Amino acid sequence: MMSLLGRPDVDAGEVFVNFNQNITSLAVATSGSYSLYSLGSVDSTLDKIYHTKSDDLFLIERLFESSLVAIVSQRAPRKLKVCHFKKQSEICNYSYSNTILAVKLNRERLIVCLEESLYIHNIQDMKVVHTIRDTPCNQLGLCALSSSSDHCYLAYPGSVTSGEVQIFDAINLHAKTMIPAHDTPLAAIAFSPSGTEIATASERGTVIRVFSSQDGSRLFELRRGLKRCVSIVSLSFSTCAEYLVSSSNTETVHIFRLDRSAAENNEHGKQSGDDWMGFLSKTVTSYLPTQVTDVFSQGRAFASVTLPEAGVRRMCAITTIQKQLRLLIASQDGYLYVYSIPSIEGAECQLIKRHDLRMDDNYAMDVKVDSPHASGLNSNVCIGGAAGVPNAAAAAAAAGAGGGDGKAADKPGGSNAGASYASAVKGDEPSGSSSSNN
Repeated sequence: MMSLLGRPDVDAGEVFVNFNQNITSLAVATSGSYSLYSLGSVDSTLDKIYHTKSDDLFLIERLFESSLVAIVSQRAPRKLKVCHFKKQSEICNYSYSNTILAVKLNRERLIVCLEESLYIHNIQDMKVVHTIRDTPCNQLGLCALSSSSDHCYLAYPGSVTSGEVQIFDAINLHAKTMIPAHDTPLAAIAFSPSGTEIATASERGTVIRVFSSQDGSRLFELRRGLKRCVSIVSLSFSTCAEYLVSSSNTETVHIFRLDRSAAENNEHGKQSGDDWMGFLSKTVTSYLPTQVTDVFSQGRAFASVTLPEAGVRRMCAITTIQKQLRLLIASQDGYLYVYSIPSIEGAECQLIKRHDLRMDDNYAMDVKVDSPHASGLNSNVCIGGAAGVPNAAAAAAAAGAGGGDGKAADKPGGSNAGASYASAVKGDEPSGSSSSNN
């Protein structure tokens, strides 16, 4: 669902952090290793599920609570590896014609994003079922995949000059709709948990909009700020879909509340003619420029958090942990912040815990908060020409590994790998279990 893809940050050797689709675990890659953490008791401790030495990674995606992870290393940025981390084995790997910029997973599809194309794999056997070619240049690998199997939509930029969003049905393999979301190019997109809504932000970063992914109608318009344009880094719906959280290159994280009942009332009735405040509002705004009246109608942040410094890329998520709503902020300087979310608009989020993610031990060190304010190769397929068909060298390698006719295997790596793959997809990680490969 969400990843930090800034190549300068990777080059600087910072920590890669990424939440899984339903915000139950956190993937963390440091120099020479990566770890997976459970978030079930994050208020007090950060439980490490898995730790292993590896090449330096810049992409990690875990499939919900399963044992399947997809990784891309800095050493081989064109190669995707799919692994069963509980068995400490590689299930298969695929090579592409260019650098992999993003990988997205749900229970039906695996998406690989290159600069000018998108590959859609069937998650059950890793076959390429469709390729979207000649997409507008997408240097940051901006794309989103709904975590829902019922509304399995893929979103990606439709233009390099404006903020068009293309919505693609990843199950039925056809274009769903195009949304003219912003005047300037996109900086962030995110689906709601159900896949029926999509949030967007442009490079300007002052306004966040929420649309229906079904018909493209605008549902919410939220103003992040007025004074300055910023670069939105992370945009995410809460798991209950009632909140939206965004982070940028500034020190402030904004939380918006999505009041759907108020939106419906505004759509169907607005205020009656005998309501003098409504009459006054309409009279005044009728004389103002459209840009000014838009500011009056846009929603403001429900709550916010100010972090120690600007310029640090951060992943944000809102989820329910032990029946309490929590804001989680994972930063590439190696910390995980846990905040409570107020029930009253305008109140402060309270810092509960700060975890240090840079520890080499098999546990995460939590930092006391003084103030609440304060590997066997199973399959090797090269994807570059026709979708799912390897080039000659890769075909020979696949044949040497048991591929037979030189085409991409329906079950990567043969029957044993297929069984391992099915096990990784279906096998949820038991709570409290832990493994490592040091």
